[in-house]
Amino acid sequence: MSLILSPIPINNKLMLNPYKPIKWPRRPPSLSAVLAEDARGAGAAFDFKRYMEEKAARVNRALDASVPLREPHLVHESMRYSLLAGGKRVRPILCITACELVGGPEYAAMPSACAVEMVHTMSLMHDDLPCMDNDDIRRGKPANHKVFGEAIAILAGDALLSFAFEHVAAATAGASPDRVVRAISELGRCIGSEGMVGGQVADISSEGLAEVGLEQLEYIHVHKTAALLEAAVVMGAIVGGAGEEAVERLRRFAQRVGLLFQVVDDILDVTKSSEELGKTAGKDVAADKTTYPKLIGLEKSRELAEDLKREAYEQISWFDEDKAAPLIALANYIAYRNN
Repeated sequence: MSLILSPIPINNKLMLNPYKPIKWPRRPPSLSAVLAEDARGAGAAFDFKRYMEEKAARVNRALDASVPLREPHLVHESMRYSLLAGGKRVRPILCITACELVGGPEYAAMPSACAVEMVHTMSLMHDDLPCMDNDDIRRGKPANHKVFGEAIAILAGDALLSFAFEHVAAATAGASPDRVVRAISELGRCIGSEGMVGGQVADISSEGLAEVGLEQLEYIHVHKTAALLEAAVVMGAIVGGAGEEAVERLRRFAQRVGLLFQVVDDILDVTKSSEELGKTAGKDVAADKTTYPKLIGLEKSRELAEDLKREAYEQISWFDEDKAAPLIALANYIAYRNN
């Protein structure tokens, strides 16, 4: 498979939670159970649940402040409706964590973190439209277009996308202008026609095909899902002042974690019910899309997930283990996501 590169040799430094196999219970474990197991295996007193809650709360405050309700009210109401609808804020937290890993302050990464979440929100708003996935519910609430209409949902998504770039340019502090420009360029590359949008186009083009090959499936997931995770991590590293080797190691880490996210999601799609996964009731997700288990089988898919998780760890073993603890725990969390 094209993304899975040969592992980079790692140093002899003890790594937090090294290569612990993913376990596949009858029901996906709760976040607290996963984190408790990680803490025991690492022997480290790192309260990741608290870390996530505190970071998410600060991200939510920043998002709320970044898009105030102003004229024209309708489009801003629509933007805020979806942007502030909840979620774990994994992508912005990845951005902040990568920044802090390389020695940068949280405030330097916060505009980039918010921008990534704005782009992610836009993608969900557009995915839910009748011309795309045609979903009426998002995070337990009516989808944006069911509340504001299709036209406003499209325009509000467009507004979030354009404002994401403006926000990084105007609000970033603690980073040099050349790093801000580079972060903006990274965001554009990862979400454009050769990134997230390209993956979405490939996904749409694959619908209805009798066969979708492994290479095509990987292309879709690497671009549609992993690209935005890559942008989050790399932008955080850039504005945090990382050198080239650190940036590229974090890029490879994010690529593997992004694909891991989708492989695990595919496994859960074919082994769990809609109710367990929190997906739209009555929708047989596995029946109308190509998944890794369909192409290579369930056990090979689990082996692939193991390989991706191990290779993600290898990329960040180069960093100080204490500083890398949040990023490793985030990788574990992503590996066990079920919605």
